[in-house]
Amino acid sequence: MSVQERKERERAGRERLIVTTARELAEQQGWDAVTTRRLAERIEYSQPVLYSHFRGKREIIGAVALEGAAEMAAAVRAAASAADGPRARVTALARTYLDFAERNPAVYDAMFQLDGGLAFAQEDTPEPLKDAFAALLETLGEAAGDGVHPGLFTETFWAALHGMATLTRAGRLPREYAEPRVELLVDRLAVV
Repeated sequence: MSVQERKERERAGRERLIVTTARELAEQQGWDAVTTRRLAERIEYSQPVLYSHFRGKREIIGAVALEGAAEMAAAVRAAASAADGPRARVTALARTYLDFAERNPAVYDAMFQLDGGLAFAQEDTPEPLKDAFAALLETLGEAAGDGVHPGLFTETFWAALHGMATLTRAGRLPREYAEPRVELLVDRLAVV
């Protein structure tokens, strides 16, 4: 291995450590607890080292969001592919999405609530975000129904899931009705 390859590998390792530590800290104590000073202390690097990887907290949030999008896409695809039939795939997708949001609240916030400096629904949207939407579209497109644009249907279904996730987490919707909400959403919105 060349010196350059070793340096690149070490740099990628430091970047990975920063993102992982930020994510862990955010999940434990919330995003307000994630500061460059605190991250530097936890990973035992100086703040200038952090700034050599990320210009600030916003970029760190963006990196966590991209990682989360990739994880969510993989989880949605796995759940949908394990389900038998269109209705079961849509239901599995909805349950998996809501479960991901509940199990990873700080990551979910990084993806959809906080400013990570990422473009959505634009040409310069990062690939992991495009792929996360594609993972939804792959299953939901078949449930759109005749004459309904699959992308528009996917956006609408996603918006409903997002609303359910955020309102439940905020205590605005009772958790005990999560499953009936999923069933209602699938029954009334999806043509399966």
